[in-house]
Amino acid sequence: MNATQRRAFERLLAHALSYPDAWEDHPWDETVAKVGKKVFVFMGGGPDDFGISVKLPESNEFALGMDFTAPTGYGLGRAGWVTATFPKGSKIPIDLLCDWIDESYRTVAPKKLVKALDEREGLA
Repeated sequence: MNATQRRAFERLLAHALSYPDAWEDHPWDETVAKVGKKVFVFMGGGPDDFGISVKLPESNEFALGMDFTAPTGYGLGRAGWVTATFPKGSKIPIDLLCDWIDESYRTVAPKKLVKALDEREGLA
């Protein structure tokens, strides 16, 4: 990852870890954010790219219409997971990815944690 991609990675990881009971793990040589034992975001990249995978049951079709996305491999795409990949030099839409992280968290987190999040954000 280059410096721009590294900054995006750090911002997105910090955002993911701001959710109730979210924590960082490193299976499969990737960085993931989990709630309990469930992954809600995969993040990684090679020397020339950066990628993120999230579960998007509501905005899946919209997300897959973008030129930087594809269904996540290993059969996860069938379950609503989307991977966004950004080669070196491409613009990374941080706000959009934060929205997708939010949707993914709300999809996999226990209902009591989603309720706590809604209360924290004044949505309940």
